[in-house]
This record gives sequence, structure tokens and C-alpha cells, in this order.
Amino acid sequence: MRFNPKARLDTSRTSGGGGRGGFGGGGGGARIPIPGGKAGGGIGTVIVLLVFFLITQCTGVGPQVLGDGGSSSSIGTGTFGGMQGAEGGETGDFGACKTGEDANNDENCALVALENSMTGYWDSQPDLAGRFQPEQSVHVFTDQVQTGGCGSASSSVGPFYCPADQTIYLDPTFFDSIFEQLGGQDTTFVRAYVLAHEYGHHIQNLLGTMGQVRTQQGPDSDAVRLELQADCYAGMWTAAAENDGFVEDITDQDITEGIDAAKTVGDDHIQSRATGRVDTSSFTHGSSEQRIAWFRKGMTTDSIADCDTFKARDLDNP
Repeated sequence: MRFNPKARLDTSRTSGGGGRGGFGGGGGGARIPIPGGKAGGGIGTVIVLLVFFLITQCTGVGPQVLGDGGSSSSIGTGTFGGMQGAEGGETGDFGACKTGEDANNDENCALVALENSMTGYWDSQPDLAGRFQPEQSVHVFTDQVQTGGCGSASSSVGPFYCPADQTIYLDPTFFDSIFEQLGGQDTTFVRAYVLAHEYGHHIQNLLGTMGQVRTQQGPDSDAVRLELQADCYAGMWTAAAENDGFVEDITDQDITEGIDAAKTVGDDHIQSRATGRVDTSSFTHGSSEQRIAWFRKGMTTDSIADCDTFKARDLDNP
């Protein structure tokens, strides 16, 4: 994935980068510690289930955000979008991100370019005419963050969107810790997929779709339908992003990586890795195959209506 080197970047909705709060992998921050130790010759059941609970919140709005009227009790610090950095974390400076060439050479600047691209895409959607507004912030944090209405969260929650303050939160160490331990890859396009999914939640918030969520768990639950729709929206942006003024090239390899990422964060894959079994009654985000199917569905349409998972009778075959 490459960006147009001549693109001018707008950093007004981006802060929290640099130091440990940056978006870059590798040296971007300390690895999130996964609880471990010996218990009967391996990781204890309680520890495994704890890790599973934390991981299931990744790349989307989890039950703790949607189900309690905004009184969530687990989320971190840093900002991706013009807001003040939360207490307890480091805030960086994206001021050096001027052009798409900067985005090609620096992962923090790549984050800015991706946000700019997604904002431009959704602003051009006819179905959002008169209703679109950018997210308030993409808030990059480390370790812990206090949101503006969804409580607090730790890095282990993974990237998420808070509808109360219309902000996307992420700790970049998620990608080179929990995500890689699940078998995922840390690449520019994988990060783009995750950000596009979270931006999809913002679109749902603008459209009032989040108000439709009543059931929080199960293979046909509203929570699953919400997450699959966000994957579909991510696919819509992906199909249209190339040559949008910011994104210059998305390769077949990029798409493959995005599909692999969707597979990695499927409930069945996470459960199997964490516990060795799959319990569909506890699904909150959809299976790997469903997430892949709806991401691909989005890539074949430019209509928000085609991503209406709430009307879908068969979530396996969009």
C-alpha cells in the first residue's frame, strides 16, 4: 500500500503520536503483557479466559460500550483528532506529517493519510448528504485511557470507537502483541482495515444504527450484525480508496492481508486460539468467514444499503 507523495495531509484531527503513543510498530511502544505462567503444565484456564475476554473487544465496539448507556469501565490515553490528550498518557506531535511522501516513510503519517482518505470517502457518500461529519478524534494512547463518555479502558481492549465522544481509540502496541499472537500480520493495510472498521462504527453512529442494538451475544445477535456491517463499510472504503488523492496503490497482497486480518479477529478463531473450542452463543463480532464475506461484500458495492446486515436473513451469505 502506497500513498500519493504529493497529497497534502490534514493533521487537525490527529494527535497522540510520537514516543510510546505513536502509531508505529516495533519501537512504537512496549508490548502489551499477556498474562502467562505455569498452571498444570500450561496457561491456567482463568488466565486464558481473561485473555479471551480482552481480545474479543478488539476492532470494534464491544458490549461494554453499547449495552450500558455509556458507563463502560475499561478503556486508555492519547488522541487521534484534535482533542486534548487524556491524563496519564503521552501526546505526540504529528506536525511533521505534511505530505503523502511522509506517509510512505513514517507510520504515524500513514495514520494521518488513512484518516484523511476515509473522511473524504464518507463525506462524498450521497446517503450521508447533510448528515456527515468527521469523527471528533482518532486518539492514540498507551496503557490506559479515559474516554469522553465510555469509561476507561486498557490497551488490552484493542482499538475501539466510543459513540459518546465520536472518537476512535487505539494503542498501537496492540498490533505487535495481542494481534500477532492471534496469528495476524502487522502491515500498513492491516492497520488500514482496522481503522476503516472503526470509522464504520462512526458512520453507524451518524446513521443511528447503534440504536438498533438490543441483543449483545449470539450468532444472529444485533452486536454481531453491527460488527459485520462495519466490516462491510471497511470494504466499501477499500474498493474506492485507490487514486482518491491520498491512497495511490492498493495491491492484491494488501487485500489478502485485509482478508487475513478479518479472519484473525473472527470470534471462532479467537475462541479456538484461546480455549480450544468454539461457543457460538457467546459471539459478539461474527465468525471469521462472516467477517471475510461482509468485507468482500463491501468491496463490490458503493451503496450503504447493500451493507444492511440487520435485514440480512443469512449472515453467512451476504
